[in-house]
Amino acid sequence: MANTKSAAKRSRQSLARAGQNRGVRSRLRSLQKKSRGAAKPDAEQIRRLISALDKAAKRGIIHRNAADRRKSRLNALLSGKK
Repeated sequence: MANTKSAAKRSRQSLARAGQNRGVRSRLRSLQKKSRGAAKPDAEQIRRLISALDKAAKRGIIHRNAADRRKSRLNALLSGKK
């Protein structure tokens, strides 16, 4: 239980934001599974995933370097290096 009104408000805000971020992370995981699970990677699908990663990193949902790492691996997959 929060000791002050402002701490109670921060707790409510934190819970609300965590709920919103959970949806974004879930969508990212779904897009990643679809793009990596396909026999032949679809360029359009990967482009959508890269855009979603950039937006999540911009909003602070995932770390910027984590987004860059995932995008790098997707581009390697698309070019056929892995």
